[in-house]
Amino acid sequence: MGGWWRAMPRAAGRYPWLSNVLLYGALCSAGDALQQRLRGGPADWRQTRCVATVAVVFHANYNYVWQRLLERAVPGRTPRAILTKVLCDQVVGAPVAISAFYTGMSILQGKDDIFLDLKQKFWNTYKLTNFSLVPIQWRTAYTGLYGFLWFSFLCYSQQSGDGTLKSAFTFLRLKEADQVESPSEK
Repeated sequence: MGGWWRAMPRAAGRYPWLSNVLLYGALCSAGDALQQRLRGGPADWRQTRCVATVAVVFHANYNYVWQRLLERAVPGRTPRAILTKVLCDQVVGAPVAISAFYTGMSILQGKDDIFLDLKQKFWNTYKLTNFSLVPIQWRTAYTGLYGFLWFSFLCYSQQSGDGTLKSAFTFLRLKEADQVESPSEK
């Protein structure tokens, strides 16, 4: 494991687009697999393939270009620059990305109303640390790391939740209650 981990910075420096897109796609797919595992059902690899497709075809590329566009438009890490980037990202970037996720997943799943999930479950996230602490060559991968958690929630929400944090916490409480009711035998 140590060899590939040490090779990542070199790969990101030499092939920034490819390494970021692949890492982002892997993290988003892992996020979907994690939420499936947490739900306790069988693995749905078709669902994970859909997530991987949306992540690699759109999200990773969009984030790669968007992060660089923001950095060119508002360079630096001053508090003003960071807040401007966060505002731009939340007002312009996040709605595009979230819309693409719900719409892309609906298309790949063959749903009749490809905008229904988007209309019912749309909400936003924040990426303040991305613009203040992360160097530009790692921002897409960093977004992918948070995307791992975000996609876990999105996939859960898209499959069985209502698009709110309350539904995620309700799910976690139900899992906790199941474990209390059936403690493992020693």
